[in-house]
Amino acid sequence: MITIDRLTKNYPDGKGIHNLSFQVPQGEVFGFLGPNGAGKTTTLRILMGFIRPDQGVARIKGKDTLGQRTKLKRIIGYLPGELHFFGKLSGQDLLDLLIDMHGGAPTLKHNCAILRQRFDLDTSQKISKMSKGMKQKLGLISAFMLGAEVLLLDEPTSGLDPLMQKVFIDLIREEQKKGATILMSSHQFAEIEKTCQRVGIVRDGNLLAVEEISRLKGIQYQTFDIRAENQEAASFLRESQLPIASQKGLWFKVAISGDLSLLWEVLSQTRISEFHQRALELEDAFLQYYR
Repeated sequence: MITIDRLTKNYPDGKGIHNLSFQVPQGEVFGFLGPNGAGKTTTLRILMGFIRPDQGVARIKGKDTLGQRTKLKRIIGYLPGELHFFGKLSGQDLLDLLIDMHGGAPTLKHNCAILRQRFDLDTSQKISKMSKGMKQKLGLISAFMLGAEVLLLDEPTSGLDPLMQKVFIDLIREEQKKGATILMSSHQFAEIEKTCQRVGIVRDGNLLAVEEISRLKGIQYQTFDIRAENQEAASFLRESQLPIASQKGLWFKVAISGDLSLLWEVLSQTRISEFHQRALELEDAFLQYYR
């Protein structure tokens, strides 16, 4: 459904994207992870046909996203990372305008009303008076109400409270069940873990890895919290060859990749009062690519 092939866009400050290649098949939710300036927004803007790449090609349903951008916009729901609405309009004025631009079908009006209720948004307010979170809800409604085949979402939960983040996650799952293809950039590791099947990790415009969420979590470091029984035991742990990530008092955090033989050998030679193995969070796995 979405194909990125050797995509490159260079900017004078050295930022941009460099030789990116990946695919998102129909019906998949794909997460795009990376810090600010990594190239996520540039990639999404190329997919929307807003930017001409220097090299490479981006396609949606086999169509070039630049040359056939007008046709493609009919099947895409898009949420930009920075929202710039007409401040003098009310939220409902904007939604009605977008509905009219897409043909004014009764289905769109119905979808809009349902989403407005689910996001608990008063759309009678002027956009200029809305908070960041309210504007984010408005942007999400405008993207989801189309029932689009493809959703391109740039930092979709920015400014949302935890309750509204849960609403968003539920919507992503519902749209996937309907067959939508979704590409979303995010810093919210929890929502990526709960919604995406695969994730692309990007840094400085370069794609470091494309991994299944389950594999990304499974192949990385295992983390253990260990409490020494006394100072003598703590000194022994400090002087051992264990890879200690951090220490606070008698508590030690140990992160190990691969064989655990050294861990068991060290622990058998000293006294500990507590031992916990932590489930690897997606964020921990993601950060391994930035070590």
